[in-house]
Amino acid sequence: MTINYAHRGASGYCPENTMAAFRYAIELGATGIETDVQMTADGELVLIHDENLKRTTGIDKLVKDVTLAELKALDAGSWYSTDFAGEQVPTLDELMELVKAHHIMLNIEIKSGIVLYPNIERSVVDKIKAYGLEKQCIISNFNHYSLAGCHAIDPQIRTGILYMEGLYRPWDYAQTLGATALHAAKYAVTPEWVKEAESKGVIYNVWTVNETHEMKALIQAGVAGIITDYPDRLHQLLTGKG
Repeated sequence: MTINYAHRGASGYCPENTMAAFRYAIELGATGIETDVQMTADGELVLIHDENLKRTTGIDKLVKDVTLAELKALDAGSWYSTDFAGEQVPTLDELMELVKAHHIMLNIEIKSGIVLYPNIERSVVDKIKAYGLEKQCIISNFNHYSLAGCHAIDPQIRTGILYMEGLYRPWDYAQTLGATALHAAKYAVTPEWVKEAESKGVIYNVWTVNETHEMKALIQAGVAGIITDYPDRLHQLLTGKG
């Protein structure tokens, strides 16, 4: 069955990349979580999309320039709603514990396109192995050099190529990186391409899909995973209730 990846958690209902969003996603039927990983000044892996903390915490600093203790002191929930005041930026450890407990998938997007975090690939791979989540995790990135680096560290770790559009025969390209998945924007997928990729041992996980008619089309096309802000909508379709 198609994996229901909650985009930054249930970000249609909660502040993105918070434990509240991750927990609620599971309640809504998500069978996977998608999140963004960056690194603090003291080398801790934390879950936040933007390189700058301004949008979600109100502090005009880069993630790379604050320690974990400084980051944990910030409010990452109030920007979305006062109902979530006090939500923190989580660590990768916190989410991995949740994922392990609920036996769901985890899509870790390493954010290393603007800030090149030193050795973040090894840190993420080591963390996956430490939790025994090799079969439940996939690493994605728009920086494909980073994905090649992950594959070099451990060829058994699954990787997914993030891209927007116009990648010619992406399944062939994926094989040059040792990648197992194509993480394509929703408009860069056709049923024919899904079948062609599958014949080469490459799957599609598609982002970010929030409309039910788009979800239906992608399910029919046979994609392996759908990344959505509204995991409840996808859950209803996958369980025959939508």
